[in-house]
Amino acid sequence: MTETVIHIPTLETERLRLRAPEQRDFEAYADYCAGDRSRTVGGPFDRSAAFDRFCALIGHWQIRGYGRWIVADRATDAALGLSGLFRPEGWPEPEIAWTVFDHAEGRGVAFEAAKAVRAHAYETLGWSTVMSAIDPENARSIALARRMGCTPEGEFHHPVYGRLGIWRHVAPAEIKESV
Repeated sequence: MTETVIHIPTLETERLRLRAPEQRDFEAYADYCAGDRSRTVGGPFDRSAAFDRFCALIGHWQIRGYGRWIVADRATDAALGLSGLFRPEGWPEPEIAWTVFDHAEGRGVAFEAAKAVRAHAYETLGWSTVMSAIDPENARSIALARRMGCTPEGEFHHPVYGRLGIWRHVAPAEIKESV
């Protein structure tokens, strides 16, 4: 018998733990999927569709070798959102993606997680560039991209998500300690 083992590393920051999705995270994810905030990623979604999407988080790691983590509070391990490297079918290249659940909004969670993801992409995976694909109506994500030092670099049209802006992250050599 041959086994398939999926390796999902755990990243830690001062306040956060980026870890593999677990069953106990599903309720927070399903609540996000059912809400209006999921509109920028094709939602809202019912529980069944949310479960399929939740399971796909782990499948992405198997197929691509990278993926999105659950962003958890380091002290309580409560799920606060998602962040990671993402490249669904039809994407022009991999991106740094982030999602913050309602109860964690306004705490700098996405910024702290996205910085850790970018460091992983550059320092561990050896990537020299990465982008983020953002719905032009998602003002909070655009503000975060700017805070991360990203610059707009055009757009692409996806058959499910529609028009998305491409925001280019700074190259590894250009990252400043203040970012």
